[in-house]
Amino acid sequence: MTQTPIAMEQLRQLLQLHNDGVGIREMARRIGISRNSVRKYLCLLSDDSTQQQHPDNKALAEKAYTNDNTVHDMHRLEQLVVHLKYAQGELGKVGVTRQLLWREYLQQHPDGYAYSHYCHHLNQYLKKLDVTMHMEYSIADMIMIDFAGKKLHYIDLATGELIEWEVFIAILPFSGLIFCEAVHSQQTADFVHCINAMLLFYGGAPNTILCDNLRTAVKQPNRYEPLFTDICTQLSEHYATTFSATRPYSPRDKAMVEKAVNIIYNNVYGPLRKREFTNLKALNAAVHEQLLLLNNKPYKSTPYSRWHYFEQQEQSSLKPLPPQPFSAKKVVQLTVQRNYHVQLSEDHRYYSVPYVHVGKKVKVLYDQRTVEVYLDHQRIALHRRDGHNKAYTTLAEHMPPHHQRMQLIKGWNREDLLQQAARIGTSTHQAAGLMLENSIYIEQNYKACFGMLMLQKKYGSDRLEAACNRALTGTRVNYTLIKNILERGMDKSAPASEASSIPLHDNIRGKDHYQ
Repeated sequence: MTQTPIAMEQLRQLLQLHNDGVGIREMARRIGISRNSVRKYLCLLSDDSTQQQHPDNKALAEKAYTNDNTVHDMHRLEQLVVHLKYAQGELGKVGVTRQLLWREYLQQHPDGYAYSHYCHHLNQYLKKLDVTMHMEYSIADMIMIDFAGKKLHYIDLATGELIEWEVFIAILPFSGLIFCEAVHSQQTADFVHCINAMLLFYGGAPNTILCDNLRTAVKQPNRYEPLFTDICTQLSEHYATTFSATRPYSPRDKAMVEKAVNIIYNNVYGPLRKREFTNLKALNAAVHEQLLLLNNKPYKSTPYSRWHYFEQQEQSSLKPLPPQPFSAKKVVQLTVQRNYHVQLSEDHRYYSVPYVHVGKKVKVLYDQRTVEVYLDHQRIALHRRDGHNKAYTTLAEHMPPHHQRMQLIKGWNREDLLQQAARIGTSTHQAAGLMLENSIYIEQNYKACFGMLMLQKKYGSDRLEAACNRALTGTRVNYTLIKNILERGMDKSAPASEASSIPLHDNIRGKDHYQ
């Protein structure tokens, strides 16, 4: 077996004692090595370059440690380092073991290291690659979430079967406050329930919710720009927060919640392992009891707990929650029809959008309370989803101008029109009353009267009142007559005096003639 070389400190001490004229026996005693070793190193260091007062470590090492065995071992080590770069990439592949890699290494280098030395050097090499970074977290900046790998269960009384449940876990990294909840699955409805319960537990929302790439949250994983599901977008908008995802296959990006999972195993799973539950409500009640004990348990070497740090430093910095918890909305892609409405096929109802978006593809989000219409990530319409019998829900501001006028006409009744006419003047009120009696078709009367009242916008109230006064002298009052009077300026001149009555004479037959 090759003799282990002495340390550099011992080598320098040996050189100093030799320069001071100390004998070999005394040097061996002071340094704690054999006399043969002293003679060997003195022989190696006999060169004049090492006799200087403060020799360089590199120069000493080249003289003292360089021999045939050392050169040979350094050559083998260099060969092994090249192989280890290859082995590190192969270890993750299916069926690849260290034993297999060592055999491949010996085939290339028959004089290579034995298996135990090979594994030692491989472990050291992997440790150098597996370094970690200490992370500092800001107050109320982030909540990390995850689902535990191991599940809790309860007993179905009808069948005696063990029903397994997923366990959702969250942590505020700054204070370390932990939340957990058992749910049926990792599907959307349960995921939404977990987020609502989590934020209610914390009493506020952080700037970011960090999760891994579970399908409920992330549609397309990406190291730099992951694509989140619609439900995460809705949750972000409702709670004024954002979702962020870890890099694929990088659990250390959320190391705090990974550690929290193990803490839950020890402080929740362990104490409940001998208890039997028959429903999810009882199971969660027991989980919350253990969670309360955990969060009030003092940290090691300190009298303060997670709850203490949370209440004193972090709780007030969280964003306030909206009055209502989030409810998931259904999402559909629809085309705006020519009547500037979109149809929800679920209930066969139509909801209006601004008419300028006719023919465009829009995203519609709806639940039992509201219907929202988005175009290019901007909301262009919002409706209340009531259970009324009307098939169409239309807002006046979504109509083109001529449709708005039509809607306004349809909204008038007799009393409204007469009241507006009376505000203009007595003659206008009388003319409006006559016009509303002109036709059997009441809708046509409303349109004519409304049109007459709209003439004041062009000619003014005074001229309309004068035109109505002149029209009342005739036998019939209608919209066309009043409009013609205004267009020709006849309202500005006095009406012609009435013709004198026909005098009595013998050629006139009286009423008695027709008896």
